[in-house]
Amino acid sequence: MWYLGSWMFPVISACMWLGMLLAMFIYWETIGHPIYPSMDPGQTIAYISDVGAYKLKPLFITGACVTTVFLDLAFMSERWLRHAGRLAPNTSRAQKILSVIAILFAIAGSAGLILLSNFDTHHYPRLHDAFLLLFIGGYWFSAIFLCAEYQRLGIHYRSHRILHISFWVKLTFILVEFVLAVIFASTSYTGKPNVAAVFEWIVALVFTFYVLSFLLDLLPSVRTSHHQPQGWALRAEMEKHQTGQQPGAPLTNDSAGPNQNRNVGPGDDLEAGAYRGTHMTNSPPAYPNDHHDLGKKKRGVGRLRF
Repeated sequence: MWYLGSWMFPVISACMWLGMLLAMFIYWETIGHPIYPSMDPGQTIAYISDVGAYKLKPLFITGACVTTVFLDLAFMSERWLRHAGRLAPNTSRAQKILSVIAILFAIAGSAGLILLSNFDTHHYPRLHDAFLLLFIGGYWFSAIFLCAEYQRLGIHYRSHRILHISFWVKLTFILVEFVLAVIFASTSYTGKPNVAAVFEWIVALVFTFYVLSFLLDLLPSVRTSHHQPQGWALRAEMEKHQTGQQPGAPLTNDSAGPNQNRNVGPGDDLEAGAYRGTHMTNSPPAYPNDHHDLGKKKRGVGRLRF
């Protein structure tokens, strides 16, 4: 059933994270902006960690665990769905390696968030700061490798606009979070805790939108009466080319809208509308073979590459 699909993982993760942040902020507001023992002299705006180090610590730990577990499941689901063919499959070993590295960094970021929620800033300030760095760095580097994978996928599947949109969303997250994290770190270590606290809350809120960006990746795998999974539609389109039929239906109706392939004309790539650089044969499988696009120079004449 489509409503029990893997696309629910980022939704659960984002809702838990945003709900936890709102609950902690509203609690701090309603009890009159207390000054916690862990706060610096002159600090009047509490860090997230300050609020989560005392009465709301169980909420902080629970929110961190649920958020990271379901986000990691979203990472792993994306990898599995490409392998299983429900999403547009990877076209090279390099893309698969980038995806695996992204998952490993995401797991490291998850460990950082769970540990920093347990080792609170009041009793373990140095460990807390170290795990905070692991959390931010883990997910930031994970986004970089995932962005690299999507950039390579977008080159091969040019008609899949959803891949380009996801790439730009993740690239925006990388740049924005880097700028915000630099401001947070610099103000924190230069004796401006109130400014640093404000930017910490902003960094956390921006992370919510990054989690939700995985809907762009997982929704195309959903099967309904009006929508075929992205990978199935691609395979059907490639089989039409193999049998000499003209493509008549859109490649996929994903969450970014229908993407109609153009007709193949003389001198064009066989898969110019769906996949660039695929050597088509009459034998299965219909998916593209691995193109080791790291360091391999393609030769040819005009647009013909081999």
